[in-house]
Amino acid sequence: MADEALSAGAVARRLGVAVTTLRTWHQRYGLGPSEHVPGHHRRYTPADLARLEIMRRLTAEGVSPAEAARWARQAPDPVSTDVIVHTRLRPPSRDGGGTIPVGRAGPAARGLARAAMRLDAAAISETIAHTVAANGVVATWEGLLRPVLAGIGERHAATAGLIEVEHLVSRCVSEAFAAASRAKVPTGPARILLSCADEEQHTLPLEALAAALAEAGVSYRMLGARVPVAALVEAVTRTGPAAVVLWSHTRATADPAQLSAVLAAPRRPLLVLAAGPGWRADTLPAGVVRPVDLVEAVSLSVAVRDSLDQSTEG
Repeated sequence: MADEALSAGAVARRLGVAVTTLRTWHQRYGLGPSEHVPGHHRRYTPADLARLEIMRRLTAEGVSPAEAARWARQAPDPVSTDVIVHTRLRPPSRDGGGTIPVGRAGPAARGLARAAMRLDAAAISETIAHTVAANGVVATWEGLLRPVLAGIGERHAATAGLIEVEHLVSRCVSEAFAAASRAKVPTGPARILLSCADEEQHTLPLEALAAALAEAGVSYRMLGARVPVAALVEAVTRTGPAAVVLWSHTRATADPAQLSAVLAAPRRPLLVLAAGPGWRADTLPAGVVRPVDLVEAVSLSVAVRDSLDQSTEG
């Protein structure tokens, strides 16, 4: 743990709680920041953070807030006492462990994973919104959301659990990306058409791309999940997009015939992107590009928009 004092927002993200929860713990139980610099807000020291970690863990395990606060305040050595208290009071896990693995992701991702396990929608939404505002959509997706979503998927594959966690986190992510898209509405015609493959229901990566395009000033149309190939071709024919992004999460939905149908549309787009892990590079029709990540998908979309705009101006 770093030795520097932390703001309330930084502590909330590390713990995976809402800032309003920190304020309540401060006002009701005296677990507030102890470092004070004249002319500035109080800051949380490492000892403050360790006591709050005790509070968070105990309340998450069913201990009343007042009792958890008593344990936290009386801890002479917050770090070591936390280990003892948590070991004594932690109930047996029924789902193979009480945490979501996030690999080498940073404190914000670990905090988000904790909030997800508690089904704390306020803390989840607050963390996502702060990270989008501070770092942008792409960095939020790559550094915060992908590790947590992958960890939830890993735990589900091992235990068949966490379905309720995945649903809640997905809803919070969708709402955050929708808000980000509304905050920066691009002008001009919609040059990019975003669609899931037929029967594909995983839309979050496509929603991340939509928010990232809005952030970059690129107009788009979003068709969403489970778009039959005939409907996709009809949309391409009616709107004449410069680029079509077709998302497939699994091999079961990655039928290359869908891509071929788009390429054969009367108003063939300049660029067709096969996005997602479902697509196999060796099965893609000629003329289809498979972006390696969100960054490349945004970059290609911006490039084709700019190319079309320049040709129109010329």
